Amino acid sequence: MTGLRIGVDIGGTFTDLVAIAADGTITTVKTESTPHDYSIGIAHGLERLLGSEGIAEVLHATTVGSNTILEGKGAKTGLITSAGFRDVLEIRDLRMPRLYDMHWTKPPALVERRLRLEVREKVQFDGRITTKLDRASLDFCIARLRQERVASVAVCLLHSYANPAHEQEVAAALRAALPDVAVSVSHEILPEIKEYPRTSTTVVNAYVQPVVRAYITSLVARLQALGITAPLHLMQSNGGLASATTAADFPVRIIESGPAAGVVGAGAMAKALGEAQLVTFDMGGTTAKAGLVENGEVLRSEAMEVGGGVLAGARLLVGAGYMLKLPAIDLAEVGAGGGSICHLDAAGAPKVGPRSAGADPGPVCYGRGGSDPTITDCNLVLGYLDPAGLAGGSLPLDRAAAEAAIRDRLAVPLGITVEAAAHGMLRLAASTMMRAIRAVSVERGRDVRRATLFAFGGNGPLFAAGIAAELGMARVLIPPMPGLFSAFGLLVADTEHHLSRSIRAFGADATALQSVIDGLRHEGLALLRRDGFDAEAVHLSLGAKARYAGQSSEIAVPLATSEAKVILADLPEAFARAHEATYGFRAPPGEVVELIDLTLIARGIPGQPRMPARIPAATNAVPGARDAWFAGAGWVATRVVDRAGIGSQPIAGPLIIQEYDATCLVPPGATAFVDDFGNIEIRL
Repeated sequence: MTGLRIGVDIGGTFTDLVAIAADGTITTVKTESTPHDYSIGIAHGLERLLGSEGIAEVLHATTVGSNTILEGKGAKTGLITSAGFRDVLEIRDLRMPRLYDMHWTKPPALVERRLRLEVREKVQFDGRITTKLDRASLDFCIARLRQERVASVAVCLLHSYANPAHEQEVAAALRAALPDVAVSVSHEILPEIKEYPRTSTTVVNAYVQPVVRAYITSLVARLQALGITAPLHLMQSNGGLASATTAADFPVRIIESGPAAGVVGAGAMAKALGEAQLVTFDMGGTTAKAGLVENGEVLRSEAMEVGGGVLAGARLLVGAGYMLKLPAIDLAEVGAGGGSICHLDAAGAPKVGPRSAGADPGPVCYGRGGSDPTITDCNLVLGYLDPAGLAGGSLPLDRAAAEAAIRDRLAVPLGITVEAAAHGMLRLAASTMMRAIRAVSVERGRDVRRATLFAFGGNGPLFAAGIAAELGMARVLIPPMPGLFSAFGLLVADTEHHLSRSIRAFGADATALQSVIDGLRHEGLALLRRDGFDAEAVHLSLGAKARYAGQSSEIAVPLATSEAKVILADLPEAFARAHEATYGFRAPPGEVVELIDLTLIARGIPGQPRMPARIPAATNAVPGARDAWFAGAGWVATRVVDRAGIGSQPIAGPLIIQEYDATCLVPPGATAFVDDFGNIEIRL
């Protein structure tokens, strides 16, 4: 593939672009985000990358889908479902995220009750039709939806995963009668059992589809206006890339597109370096996110919630958001970022977040009218950030204003110095972020002390060493371009399609099972062929979801073969091992294992390696030294270097490593050097 491959990641303050040429040359651009229309900021960044070399591919991570739900700005949506099931969306699964809060109310359904309509029909769990679809009830639904001028419709009939005939008939009638209305059909989006997850997932797809489709259309138009006709691919929540067409048809798959790319990049880095276990730590301007990479593979969850607020690691207390029963990179998120506001609560206790100053007005030091001190203001006052500005000086910082805000809002009320107040807020933010790291490690049965902390994001390298020390971790890796690493992660991601089929049976028939396996493989190959991959350039990974008879939840089990007879023979032991690894025990021999779903990951293999052998460090103008404040030592004259100024021999802290896109802090007692790939390695 000749020409530039460009990764584009949108943040709250900056839009990051990383371009890699066919010869491995990397170019980076940071441009201010344009929240009113993010495609404008992308176009500005692309204009700076355009040159004599053409563009081969544009890869994009976006939060348009999740923001649409969070802001409640989705399309006016209707739902057609089986008679008696219109309130599944309201009843949900009876999970309560706040067990003893009598004032908590569940989020409103994305489809109001008057637009949740029923058709008379019945399909049994085994696919048998016992009541044919009543056309009169369908015609009534279509007339009502036309009258209400809905922009999108979700169709979710009971047991359509076993026999989609009725859903297909409903969808065909809708598309014929309402050609301008988007139609989402559950058997195309999630052909699995359990009516609430399937209904919720389909409704979310319908709710965001017109918004996401309009965004993708606008972005493609801006690319074409710049003369860019290269394919556009978007990051999915599961960490794989999908074409713009697929993303527009199934936007539910890119809801958590934004945070996934950095973890994918960490997985590619782990494979290249031979790292057994990485805990990823991505701290931006609003939130901090943690993930887990083991033997180069990212940890995925089988479902997620969106719109439920910040996830602090209480994984069993779900129900605050909208359920999406789709594979997603397993991330824990907390409301602590560079823009998080530091304040005192009503009792005078110090707090950090979850409110954020955002990009506008931003921290006090930005000089854009912000009055509440933030984490960035604290880092600046303690000497960790360069007052000359961020992003190579394009955003100058006002240290005096930040110091005044911390003194007036925090230090004076607490009766302490400005330095103590700023450092205390950073420690408080770090303790919050450690909750996210523990959620993906300790709560998953992993010993975090044996892992390496892989830190990126605009603020991750500032906090990484301190957090690692608190958690008993011995090593920290800071990748090249840490502030743009999520955009870089797009460049090393693979095209992937995640498929599933329900097979609810205690003793599955080998012939029927083989038929489903062959069908999944055929569909996966067809999707990759549409994406331009030959049959020899694909990798198919088969898996299963199973449970002990009587359980209500399933465990994912990887399968080493596509032969149905072998799968059925080996599944009980494979499931028992997975159950023991997850819950710490296995049932006695002979316990019935129920096979619920089959899953397939169809991955396209690129023609050439996407991870470069090394990323050379860029040279940046740095001040050489400045005073920085450290607990127990006070103000210390601290050496300031860029990444190119560090060699392979360890340098003792305190040390500040200042780059175009991020600043790394090496505290006293730690050492830092650059490895063969170009990562900064901090030893504690």
